Amino acid sequence: MDGIKLLSLLAGVLCLGGATKVLELSDRFLELRGDSKWLVMFYAPWCGHCKKLEPIWNHVAHALYGTDIRVGRVDCTRFTAVATEFTIKGFPTILYIQGDERHMYRGDRTKDEIVGFGVRMSAPAVQHLDSHQDLHDTVTRDRLFFLYAGAQEGSLWESYKSQADEMRTLHFFYHIKSDCMEDHYTLESNPAVMVFKDNKHYYFPTPQDTDNQTLLNNTLADWLNHERFFLYPKITHGNLAQLWKLKKYLVITVVKESKIGTITTDEDVFKDMVESVIQNNREKYHNHFQFGWTGTPDLANSIAMERLPLPSLLVVNATTLHHHMPEDPAKHLTPEAIQLFLDAVLAQNAPAYGGDSWPVRAFRMYYNARSSLEDMWLGNPVLTAVLFGLPLGFLSLICYSIWCSDILDADDEEEEHHEKKE
Repeated sequence: MDGIKLLSLLAGVLCLGGATKVLELSDRFLELRGDSKWLVMFYAPWCGHCKKLEPIWNHVAHALYGTDIRVGRVDCTRFTAVATEFTIKGFPTILYIQGDERHMYRGDRTKDEIVGFGVRMSAPAVQHLDSHQDLHDTVTRDRLFFLYAGAQEGSLWESYKSQADEMRTLHFFYHIKSDCMEDHYTLESNPAVMVFKDNKHYYFPTPQDTDNQTLLNNTLADWLNHERFFLYPKITHGNLAQLWKLKKYLVITVVKESKIGTITTDEDVFKDMVESVIQNNREKYHNHFQFGWTGTPDLANSIAMERLPLPSLLVVNATTLHHHMPEDPAKHLTPEAIQLFLDAVLAQNAPAYGGDSWPVRAFRMYYNARSSLEDMWLGNPVLTAVLFGLPLGFLSLICYSIWCSDILDADDEEEEHHEKKE
């Protein structure tokens, strides 16, 4: 974009306050955005989720200030042409836009996750690391990433680059020359693909037949899919859909997190005990189970279709959506008892509940609706009574007027009949 257009665009946006770096975009965004890099939130003023995201979005704009990524937002109720152009179907929607390229953000609505998404999309799908120091700096950021070590040629490189293009919205992919790692890492092969997570690194088991490009692509895609989460991540509504795609059993430790992110001592002890099971048995369980914990009991309750006691342990088959629960209460479980339970799940000897059949789906919809009403009532009984009482009152008046009208008409006809007889 040339200087004149940039000035015109900046003149056509309104700042949202003195301290914010977010740009309020109008319909002029369509004609003046050019090839610049934009991270845009599409919102509606009445949307509660949008209001909750607004302070986070301000932090995102501050974090990206000074980069070549501009952060803006669009009021879709005022500028419908923009919403139509980008096919906005829900609020809030976050898009990375550069020229004709557009990518939707589908992760957790946190500052770090959104900033990471913007940084990934503005850079090449595979970012190059020039030295071991660059690799060390990347590792110390304590985030999960994939690394290709070796020459940028051959079937493994082509497969890695292809997978990076597909998964760049979710994860970081890097490349480094193998000689930059010789003093600090012993590569299992050259070239090699690695994942860095949980303060460790793991190698992709390269197939012997690398000439079979289809086999290599499928094998690498499966490995990347299985390794793309930390050992014991926090499970939220934002990442649950991605966790289902692992096609593993999902082991969920259910605790309740307060508004300031704390949990009770008993729940914290149980959470740490479950984590120790996977840490001590990674080789045994990693290919079959993805462990995680949630501080939102409603998420697990929706899966189990009942209110689970806290803490709880829930195992869900990501393919069939059947779930399993230990027979003993969580406070009686030990690491050995958890291992026996997981072994029974693998052997398909543990009782299974739920599933994905139509009756189960219908009951889950009923359960979620009932739970939402209960939470609304507990949170604000007066507002809930007004929201549901007024429509029911109007409906009662309408029904009463219809029925009374029929009764009055019948009485009038009866009186006329008696008068004629007389």
